[in-house]
Amino acid sequence: MNKCIQLAKLGNVSPNPKVGAIIFKDAKIIGKGFHRGFGLPHAEIEAIKNAKTSVKNSTLIVNLEPCSHFGKTPPCVDEIIKQKISTVVIGSKDKNPIVEGIKKLQKANIKVVTGILEEKCGKLNEPFFKFITTKVPFVTLKIAQTLNGQIADINGNSKWISNLKSRKFVHKLRSETDAVLIGANTAIRDNPNLTTYLIKGKNPSRIIIDGKFKCETSQNVFKKIGNEKIFLFVSNVFLKKQKAKEIEFKKIGIEIISLTSKSGKLNLKTILKILGEKNLSSILVEGGTEIFSQFIKNKIADKILVFIAPKIFSSQKSFFESSDFSKISKSIAVKNITAKKLDNNILLEGYF
Repeated sequence: MNKCIQLAKLGNVSPNPKVGAIIFKDAKIIGKGFHRGFGLPHAEIEAIKNAKTSVKNSTLIVNLEPCSHFGKTPPCVDEIIKQKISTVVIGSKDKNPIVEGIKKLQKANIKVVTGILEEKCGKLNEPFFKFITTKVPFVTLKIAQTLNGQIADINGNSKWISNLKSRKFVHKLRSETDAVLIGANTAIRDNPNLTTYLIKGKNPSRIIIDGKFKCETSQNVFKKIGNEKIFLFVSNVFLKKQKAKEIEFKKIGIEIISLTSKSGKLNLKTILKILGEKNLSSILVEGGTEIFSQFIKNKIADKILVFIAPKIFSSQKSFFESSDFSKISKSIAVKNITAKKLDNNILLEGYF
């Protein structure tokens, strides 16, 4: 099952789940495969196709319940039954309500074993599981801070609090995420690329929340590298005041999405719903303080990653600012915490 998980990670499949499959017979692996991309053959079919010998009476190991319905491809269960595979070992059940792969396999008298490394298999596809059941993207907050909780210095400079290994880790996260989201202040102050230039990997789409339409087309975040999409969310009131700028953004292929707001403060729940409708299943939020605070305060973030660097300076710039949570009794709980060392940085991962 661990090998299936490693195979699954090779695929670039969003909004589909990541799946790897191995076929085992006579104490040997005779076939393996993974889902390579959206609309391409599923892992089970790839493993069968790549098998070195007949798969009859073999054992299929797969990290996710095989599909039983027609989508972009035919049902994997039908091919498993047709090939007379005798046993199917499954990591986690599919939360897609239309999938009944286990029932169909059992009805065909195929032995089914479930729950192998279930938690690990489930974590692999946590964005898919949320998206398929809610149609809202899985949201991860990513923060780099000092030992005393500062995310920028007194001048707003945050380059670089974290070390190179941490930044490469983030670039890998970007390559595995549908889109990266920031606020206008971060886009203007830090002028980030939000690409994956430190590693080999796909560049994510980009989302900029700019209610008051302060951004300019010259900023790095609006420079396309490939076919990634760039979404700019703006208040309808502020958009109407700057028609010439709107035309400039549209000329370079930026999709401007207007939301109703007199103040320029945009509703993040509405934004996530729109992004879900655009088939974005996972979002990595990279700043800044105002955006982080809104996601946490409105309870619409799923996961948090905090990179802690062994540095101390005083700037009064933390990632979360809200008077509603100023007492211990009203603190926000983060659960299932894990820690990882990245040279001299520590990565804390947890769930809201």
